[in-house]
Amino acid sequence: MEGTAKELGLALEGLEREKNIKREDILKTIEDALVSALRKNVGKTAQISAKIDVESGDITAFHLLNVVETVTNPEMEISVTDAKEHLKNPKVGDVVSIPLEVKEFSRIAAQIAKQVLIQKVRSIERDNFYKEYKPREGEVITGSVRRFSDRDIIVDLGKIEAIFPYCEQIHKERYSTGSRIKAVIAKVLSPADLAEVGDDATLGRYKSAAYRLDKGQRGPYVILSRANGKFLEELFKVEVPEIEEGIVEIKKVERDPGFRAKVIVASSDNKIDPIGTCVGMRGIRIRAIMNELSGERIDLINYSDDISSILINSISPAKANLVKITNATAKKATIIVPDDQLAIALGKDWQNIKLASRLTGWDLTVKSETQKAQAEQVNVENIQRLFSEVEGVGPALAEVLQKAGFTTVEQLATATPEHLAAVQGIGDKTGEKIIEGAKKYLENQEAGDIAVQEEVKPAEKETAKTKKAAKKATAKVKAEQADVTVEEGAHDEKDN
Repeated sequence: MEGTAKELGLALEGLEREKNIKREDILKTIEDALVSALRKNVGKTAQISAKIDVESGDITAFHLLNVVETVTNPEMEISVTDAKEHLKNPKVGDVVSIPLEVKEFSRIAAQIAKQVLIQKVRSIERDNFYKEYKPREGEVITGSVRRFSDRDIIVDLGKIEAIFPYCEQIHKERYSTGSRIKAVIAKVLSPADLAEVGDDATLGRYKSAAYRLDKGQRGPYVILSRANGKFLEELFKVEVPEIEEGIVEIKKVERDPGFRAKVIVASSDNKIDPIGTCVGMRGIRIRAIMNELSGERIDLINYSDDISSILINSISPAKANLVKITNATAKKATIIVPDDQLAIALGKDWQNIKLASRLTGWDLTVKSETQKAQAEQVNVENIQRLFSEVEGVGPALAEVLQKAGFTTVEQLATATPEHLAAVQGIGDKTGEKIIEGAKKYLENQEAGDIAVQEEVKPAEKETAKTKKAAKKATAKVKAEQADVTVEEGAHDEKDN
């Protein structure tokens, strides 16, 4: 048996080296396969144990039977009398081990053992691949195009095939069979992970791509991406040593893959300019990254604790004059730019401002200086027109009040005569008249609202009455039609 033991040892060593499967796991798999094959001959419920001795190459198998008084299942039980052939003094509850002749396996049994072995080796191999690639999420890897699955691409990574979904590609790039692809490992998913996708849209797209790849494949599914922000981060780490060393940090990345990206960078050393470091001498570093991304333009933004500075810089390459935070709670702001910078700030198909909003997390609006002036003028005219409706306030006085900072009638009604008298061109008596006129205006407005509500209520009642009358009329018509039908039926019966 030395030759058999040597061959077995070499086979185990080869599997361990090629498939990265431990020898113990392979032996356990073979033993389980032998048990499965033996059950085909002995019985489906039979208890069988198998053991392989690597040193001698011997394979032993036993049929385990429980000693009982009355046998109900011959595949699992043996009587005390029959057990005496194998044990000296058998008792109920003992276990008898009957040796099985492994060499006498039929061809079918051997084939079953082979199939089980192959399946289990593949299962172990899949588990090992998952354990190997799962920790590598976020790592840049290079592979070659193996084949195409609809618009998705299957990439050969050597040990395993990865999926490069259409949603993770730079759409203006074109690939052919055998071409090299550099991408980041976005996700490594097992069949169990795909089953628990839920409402996640991104994982849902990965799931459909995985199922299109091969409905019979059981994973793991390695998902590659070139559109992911993580891919851009990893390219920066390769080209900019200061990022890898931790001196320069990438705070956030937003991309429109293949067209434009925005990156917020910060430096832990005041002597090092993070933007200049990322750009490199004569732009050599940033150019290398842009070339890898098919010419994607990259806007570098210096991080700041002042949100206004980040908002202004976020619309780069456009130059902004100022930013107005219109609602800090809802994160809404308006950025004012020179007239000649408006188109640049917005970008083609609003691309630039959309990226800036995603990058900062704020709802951003861009206006030119002319648009700002026009909006302010319209606002001034509306305020003056409103004040002119107050009794005792003419156009000239409305302009004075507006320039003094008043914007609503409520402000005029709650002001004091002394406060209004402090405004140039308004005396004490005029101030009192303005306050009285403002209060009267508000009372009239409130009375008008109540009158409108009172008018609405009778109208609603009248509508309800009309509907009720119409309903009664409809019911009456239906009843008359029913009576006519009954009479016609009666006439028909008489005729018959």
